[in-house]
Amino acid sequence: MRKYLNASEHSTICALATPAGGAIGIVRLSGPNAISITDSLFSGRLSEAKPSSLHYGNFYDARGGLLDDVVVGLWKAPHSFTGEDCVEISCHGSEYILGQVLQALIDKGCRQAGPGEYTMRAYLNGKMDLSQAEAVADLVASTNKASQQAAISQMKGHFSSELADLREQLLKMTSLIELELDFSDHEELEFADRDQLKQIAETIEKKLSQLIDSYSTGQALKKGVNVAIVGATNVGKSTLLNQLLQEDKAIVSPIAGTTRDIVDGTTIIKGITFRFVDTAGIRTTNDEIELLGINRTFMQLQGARVVLYVTDNGKLDSDFQTVEQQVKGRALVIVENKTDLHTASLKNNDYPVCAISAKKGKGIAELRNIIYESAGIQDVNESSIIVTNSRHYNALLRAYKSITGVRKALDSQLSADLIAEDLHLCSDALADITGVSRITPTETLHSIFSHFCIGK
Repeated sequence: MRKYLNASEHSTICALATPAGGAIGIVRLSGPNAISITDSLFSGRLSEAKPSSLHYGNFYDARGGLLDDVVVGLWKAPHSFTGEDCVEISCHGSEYILGQVLQALIDKGCRQAGPGEYTMRAYLNGKMDLSQAEAVADLVASTNKASQQAAISQMKGHFSSELADLREQLLKMTSLIELELDFSDHEELEFADRDQLKQIAETIEKKLSQLIDSYSTGQALKKGVNVAIVGATNVGKSTLLNQLLQEDKAIVSPIAGTTRDIVDGTTIIKGITFRFVDTAGIRTTNDEIELLGINRTFMQLQGARVVLYVTDNGKLDSDFQTVEQQVKGRALVIVENKTDLHTASLKNNDYPVCAISAKKGKGIAELRNIIYESAGIQDVNESSIIVTNSRHYNALLRAYKSITGVRKALDSQLSADLIAEDLHLCSDALADITGVSRITPTETLHSIFSHFCIGK
């Protein structure tokens, strides 16, 4: 169970909330003495001020020397990010000034905060659960709109709310099964409707499956989508890479085999980061260096979420089947290039086909849309529930395995004690994600007696 902090038992911490060197810098304090320590260095009187207010004045060092004119923000417990008294000092962003402000606070009794300590205090003080706390780090590390929105959704508690609903259903099942176990010596009494329990188990199983499936999108949001550009030599792969990235990243030459190593770059498509990799042209060669590049081409196919197979003659080359076998069911897009020199004619019923002229830039916008659709990315907004954290993913897999065991046990009419064990394992796995308490015997009893009248 989460241990809530008693502010009087903990030190007051301070740290930079912004990097030094900008126009404005912010120093944040949190803890029982945050207000009194700031008061001792500030020309204003924060102890008499209203909470959630801003104050302008002078800030001094511990010896009384003027450091800067500042704006101080005041938040009083429990109405702050950490749940403690908090102060934010906004001063000029000079590295020297910020260092002096921090030193003055430390001289007055503050302690330099450790990594993540503000968010940890917010968690321990019940301002957020563990998954929301982890979303803070995801938001700081977000590199595109989609990853930012996924992190905001998790911070707002949408994922936590989903897990809370699942926990409530597990509690209902657990109470019914435990009640059956308590009265197992009365065979004439039936407290748990097995059909009802099976329906609840199937609902939980379906929801867990949806969350697990979203992890693929979550990884794409955080790490980007790998796209390999493959094909024979001189079909325009490097020109296509340059068009997609809108920069001259790869060397373009009419000489076959120019690209001998991996050339890559990233761009944003509909808020998602895509990493495009230009590979060596596939052909038979005795050049050892070029052959090494071709081998690396096939290695790139293994890690690509989307593969663009480029051809320039209106037909699929002999190496297409080799590429198709390497892709093994992952997204494959056929790109018919150089349509400025010939009429597009290639058709394929198994894979999407896009006709382009990489040299002229024709068809690139359509290709970008096809690439996005082929990546299988779920639409993401601030309400989306997308699993992005590998720890959450592994916990969900454990929960799914356990609830599947419950459903199978119900199908097989197994004993209640076996079902109860899998129910506890499932709820424990979900509790690992949010950091909330496991389902306790006391909680189970409360659930039982809130739904039943026993002994009447």
